[in-house]
Amino acid sequence: MKQFQPNTKQHSAIQTESVQTEERADMQKTKARILVVEDDRAILDGLLDVLVFNGHDPIGIEDGAEGLETALREKFDLLILDVMLPQVDGFTICSQVRKAKPAQGIIIMTAKGSEDDIVQGFKAGADDYICKPFSLRELMVRVEAVLRRSGKLTGDEQLDVRGIHFDGTNLTASTGDDSVEITRREMDIMVYLYRHLDRIVSKKDLLRDVWNYADADIETRTVDIHILKLRKKIASLIGENHLIGTVRGEGYRLEPDA
Repeated sequence: MKQFQPNTKQHSAIQTESVQTEERADMQKTKARILVVEDDRAILDGLLDVLVFNGHDPIGIEDGAEGLETALREKFDLLILDVMLPQVDGFTICSQVRKAKPAQGIIIMTAKGSEDDIVQGFKAGADDYICKPFSLRELMVRVEAVLRRSGKLTGDEQLDVRGIHFDGTNLTASTGDDSVEITRREMDIMVYLYRHLDRIVSKKDLLRDVWNYADADIETRTVDIHILKLRKKIASLIGENHLIGTVRGEGYRLEPDA
């Protein structure tokens, strides 16, 4: 299996914005093992270099089938997956890894910025996405957010809200005999909303405390898409509901007694 290690080339495929020393100081210091699956060698080399520069231990693979095999066989803290790959596409890798390893951190990387592609990535189980071309700062913000997320919330909580049991250990939401699978991120959202029943939770709150974004003002529809998916799963259990209410222009609020 051909695997690539970092080099010191400069690559135009990624915007060559420098990462300042003070920004790096705020990043997680623990070295993370990261698998990058990208068929463009120039972009792959650039990503490996940036990840090493920020203190991580990346491995690069150009082929989708080899990437899937490696992701399933070995242990990684994070997967960064291009969508358009030889043999097996990034969505398929994401979906199969998510089934086998529910807690695996995954970022989808694509040149397609349409809402349909973003939604498809989240449906496959991605924790986040990034669209090419991207700045180094945005890349590392997203990488570090996914890596740090598991340390913020334990993820094994058990919640009972409006007749629904949310199981953080098995990642399910159930009412009696009916059950749906939920993602780790969806469970984290429910836990956060439940812990803050007394107030409105803004998108910035969720980006900062659930996604662990260093820059919570970043423009992203990640929160909206995750809330939409979570609402649909809740609706499949108890019908149309307002368990997660929207306060226009402000954010979200859990409505356990509505």
